[in-house]
Amino acid sequence: MGSPKRVARLAGILYLIVALCGGFAQMYVRATIRVPGDAAATAGNIVAHASLFRLGFVADLVTATCSVLVAMTLYRLFKHVNKDAAAAMVVFMAIGTGMILVNLIFHFAALLVATDPSYATAGSDALVLLLVDMHWYGYVIGGIMFGLWLLPMGYLAYTSGMFPRALGVVLMVACFGYLIDTLTRFLLPSLGETLSTILTMPAAVAELWMVGYLLVVGVRTPATARPAPVTA
Repeated sequence: MGSPKRVARLAGILYLIVALCGGFAQMYVRATIRVPGDAAATAGNIVAHASLFRLGFVADLVTATCSVLVAMTLYRLFKHVNKDAAAAMVVFMAIGTGMILVNLIFHFAALLVATDPSYATAGSDALVLLLVDMHWYGYVIGGIMFGLWLLPMGYLAYTSGMFPRALGVVLMVACFGYLIDTLTRFLLPSLGETLSTILTMPAAVAELWMVGYLLVVGVRTPATARPAPVTA
């Protein structure tokens, strides 16, 4: 596949696609469409912006595909450091990606119920909101796997010498932020939304830092070892 820098930059490109498409689908499309607790408004938004909702669905398909490719590319970069940790990173991402793809069924089902006259019933708006909410909760549950994948990646970044050690630390901290965020949303729903931004901030910083480093620097080139001094 080429030199470590080339592999790293390929991983960076794929990771950037994941960030852009995933952010577009979740933070723009569904954040625009979903109105918590208001079935009529949510269904009406899907009808009014059906093309945007479809585009969000496709963006998540791209996100899932590139997520697996990112993990495979980083595995090639890190396998010489610790093969077990690199394999764990791929496994966590593969499980998380599978959850995204299965969860997308709720997204597309909400689109069908809202826009296809065949599904128009007295309670169809409520069903649309339920499906959108099920997708939202599924996305939250997926945070477990997307948190866990950051732990081996952070460990590998920290121990490999190819990345700043601080980046590895932030990636590992971000893992626990994701996990706590997921648990808080279900155990303390009244506080979940409030704490979520704080808990996931390390992940946002770490992943943007990782993407930027992969794209701009690639990996650190080890310094050439100096010859040992000759004793007279």
